[in-house]
Amino acid sequence: MDGISSYSAFLAAHKPQLVLSGVPEHFWRILCKKLKDQIFDSGTSFQLVKIDYEDIEKEPYDPLWSVIAIRDIDRTDSSNIYLIDHAWTFKANSIRNNLRNVPDLLERMCNLMQITSVTMEEQIDEVTSNIWKYANTYAVGSEELTVEDRVPVWYVMDELGSGVTHSDNPNFRMVPFINIPEQLTYTLLFPIENVDEGDIVTINFVEGQYSDPLQREAMLIPWKYYEHFDKNFSQDEPDVDYFLSGHIVETLPELELLANQTLPTKLKVYSEYDYINQYLTTPEFEIVNNENDADILWYVKHFKTFKELSLSSPQKFVNQFPFEYVITIKDLLAVVARRLEKSNSDRNELETLPAWLPTTFNMKTELPKLVAYYMQRRTQGLDNYWICKPYNLARGLDTYITDNLDFLCRLPLSGPKIAQKYIENPVLFERPNVGKVKFDIRYVILLKSVNPTEVYIYNNFFLRFSNKAFAMENFEDYEQHFTVMNYTQGAPLFRLLCKDFKDAWSSQYANYDWAEVEKSIFKMISELFTAATLKEPPCGIAKSPQSRALYAADIMLSWQKCNKDELIQPKLLEVNWMPDCRRACEYYPDFYNDIFSVLFLDKTVSTCTKI
Repeated sequence: MDGISSYSAFLAAHKPQLVLSGVPEHFWRILCKKLKDQIFDSGTSFQLVKIDYEDIEKEPYDPLWSVIAIRDIDRTDSSNIYLIDHAWTFKANSIRNNLRNVPDLLERMCNLMQITSVTMEEQIDEVTSNIWKYANTYAVGSEELTVEDRVPVWYVMDELGSGVTHSDNPNFRMVPFINIPEQLTYTLLFPIENVDEGDIVTINFVEGQYSDPLQREAMLIPWKYYEHFDKNFSQDEPDVDYFLSGHIVETLPELELLANQTLPTKLKVYSEYDYINQYLTTPEFEIVNNENDADILWYVKHFKTFKELSLSSPQKFVNQFPFEYVITIKDLLAVVARRLEKSNSDRNELETLPAWLPTTFNMKTELPKLVAYYMQRRTQGLDNYWICKPYNLARGLDTYITDNLDFLCRLPLSGPKIAQKYIENPVLFERPNVGKVKFDIRYVILLKSVNPTEVYIYNNFFLRFSNKAFAMENFEDYEQHFTVMNYTQGAPLFRLLCKDFKDAWSSQYANYDWAEVEKSIFKMISELFTAATLKEPPCGIAKSPQSRALYAADIMLSWQKCNKDELIQPKLLEVNWMPDCRRACEYYPDFYNDIFSVLFLDKTVSTCTKI
C-alpha cells in the first residue's frame, strides 16, 4: 500500500476520533507513520527525572517525577507528536486482583509510586490508594459494542507519561488514542505552546469549561491542596434547562381532545414485549401484530410524540407518560425526591432528607458539595463509603463502592454519575449455609393517571440476594456487596417467593411486623409520586389521559436509630423503566392479566393495592 492510500485509510478509520480529541490536523500524517512503523521516539525530546527532596521537606502534593524537554520543541512542527505506551489497563473494581495475580505489575507500580512497603498486601494497599493520582480513563462509544464493552476503562501510562505534571497553564496536551486496526490504545503527547530546552512538560489534568470553578478545583484534589472542605453541602434544585439537557424533546398531548374516551368491549394490544404477548390471556384483551389496529401500544423503546398521538389517535393508549424520566434517571430521581424535604431541628446536621433517599450527590455538578459532606463525615469519625453509579445504567454496570476521596474526584471524568452514601447498616437476611446477606426488594408500580395522580402497587414483590455474608470490607467482591446475580456469569441465583420470604421474616425478625414495614414502603412510594407530579413538565411527570405505565422500584431496608429504639427505614435505590418481568410471569402467570385489568378496565384485583 502506498503512502497516500495508507494515509487515506488511516483518516477513514481515525478522523472522527482525532477531531473529537482536538488533535491538530498538521500532526495527523506523522502520527499515521509513527503508528505504522511503531516509532516511539519520545526519548529524543524528553527526559524523565526523579525529583530530589532531600534538602527540603516534601509536601503531600509535591510530585515524585518530572519530565523535561531536552531540546527546543516547536508546536507547529508536524513531527512533534509522540506515542506514549500504557503500562496497565484495568477496570476500577479489579485493581487488587490484577496486582495480586501479576507480581511484575505490582513491582512496576511500586517503583512508579516510590512505595517501599515490605509485604505484598501492604504494597497492594498503597498502590490501590495512590493509583488515582496516575490513572486516566477512556470509553469506546461504538454502537456496535455491547453496553458492557462500552463501560469506561482506566489506564496508567508508562513511566514517562506518568511523570508529566499538572499546570493550569500547560504547554502540552495528552489524549488517549485507539489504533483501530490493531485495537491497541496509546496516549498522544503533543505541544500546544513552544517549549525551550530545559522546560518542564506540563498538561492540564482537568480540561474543559465548568460553570462552577469549585467543580474543577475538586477534580484536582489528588494533586492540589483544596481549601473548601468546610463549605455548605446543602443542595438546590437545578433549573428547567437541567431537566431538558441531553434528552430528546417530548411533546405534550392536546388534553381537550382526550376529554371523553370511550373504550371498545375488547381492547386490542400491540406489544413489543414478548411476555405480554405470551401471558396476557384474559378475554377482554386481544393481541394484534399491527400498531394501526391496536387500542393499546406497549413499546420497549422510548415514546416521545404524545401530542402527535393525541391528534392522530386520541382513542389509543401508550405505556409511557411524558417526562417520566424524572424518576427513572438517577440524578433526576434524587432531585425529585428532595422536594419533600422538611426541616427538622432535632436531626443530626449530617442526616439528609427525605430519610428514604440515601444521601446523594451529582458528581457532574455537585462534586464540591460531596467533598464538603465527605470531609465533615470524616471529621466526625463516621464511615465514608459511597456507591457511585451512572445516571442511566442498570445491573451494577460501571458502579463502584469506595471511600477513596481521590477516586471520587476522578470519577466525573468517566461519565456522569451520582455518588450515593453506601448503606452501611442494612437489614440482612439469614441464608442457610451462607450467613446474613444483603438483599433488595423490587416492587412493581402501576401509574394509572397524573393530575389526579393514581398509583397502584403489585403486592407480590420480588427479591434479590447477595451470595456471601455481608461485611464492610472486600468492596471489590461483587457477590458480597451486590444483589443482581441473574446477569453475572457463574454466580448462583438464590430464588425466594415473597410468601416464603414473609414466613422467614417472621422467624428472623419477630419484633418487626412485615405488614408495618410494607406500610412504610408504600408510604415512601406514594411520597415519591407526589413529588414527581408537584411541578409542571419538564420538571415533573405530565398529565396524559392516554398514558399508562409500569415501573419497578428497587428498595433496601436499613436500621435507623430513633431515641433508644432501632427502626427499619426503607431506602429507595432506583426506579426502572421497562423492568424485566420474566420472573413475575413465571411466578405469577396472571401478572399481566391483573395489571392490564387495573390499568385499562378500572377493575379492582386482589394482587394490586392503590396507594
